[in-house]
Amino acid sequence: MKEGIKLALYPFIGTVAMIIAWQLYVDLLEINPVVLPSPLAIYLVSVKEIGLLLSETWPTTLEIIYGFALAVILGVPMAVGIANTKFLNLTFYPILIAVQSVPKVAIAPIVLVWFGTGIESKLVIAFLVAFFPIVVDTATGLNATSRDLLDLARSLRATPFQTFMKVQFPSALPHFFSGAKVAVTLAVIGAVIGEFVGSDAGLGNLLLVANSQLDSPLAWAALIWLSVLGILLFLAVVLAERLIMPWGVGSQH
Repeated sequence: MKEGIKLALYPFIGTVAMIIAWQLYVDLLEINPVVLPSPLAIYLVSVKEIGLLLSETWPTTLEIIYGFALAVILGVPMAVGIANTKFLNLTFYPILIAVQSVPKVAIAPIVLVWFGTGIESKLVIAFLVAFFPIVVDTATGLNATSRDLLDLARSLRATPFQTFMKVQFPSALPHFFSGAKVAVTLAVIGAVIGEFVGSDAGLGNLLLVANSQLDSPLAWAALIWLSVLGILLFLAVVLAERLIMPWGVGSQH
């Protein structure tokens, strides 16, 4: 418990120091608030527009969660197939790399035409950016399973399904969660890209509207709320990791 408090204290101190330096920089140099608003101005507009920020946070949160969940639901079976079947590995892995190499900003307008301006298009873009790390990290974990453990399972006449559930899957969990942590933060980026391209709701849309009106404090408030949302979702994955595989927590720290 004390170790956890100590670990949380360092980023807190760093954040406070950065905010103080930011406030002093803006005040002493008299920076135009349109160019760079002060932390105090951002805080005041956040309090004033709390209802607006909360209402715009909800659709963005749904887009991220749905896209991430879809990436996990489809990505894990794909990783299992790639790791255990040479045909799927040779067939789909190059396609996966090719799709991942295409900038999602370039794909977003096409996705918008296919799925419209509703939540579906943002969900798809969030899914596309989150899918790759889930597949790659999970497949890497499955392939990294100890050969001694696999030989032991065969000597005990375990079925392929039993070998997967009792040996491969637990061994791959640390890699899966490593990919999930990356994927959930990328899903935030994907959802915002979708909102930039075409949306009438969400924090990304609010950021665009505030910028067009030169309301920099509100734009920065939306940006900070997006950052906090990403951190909270990342911590949710960390919590799930600790609940599902508590044996791996000590080794990671």
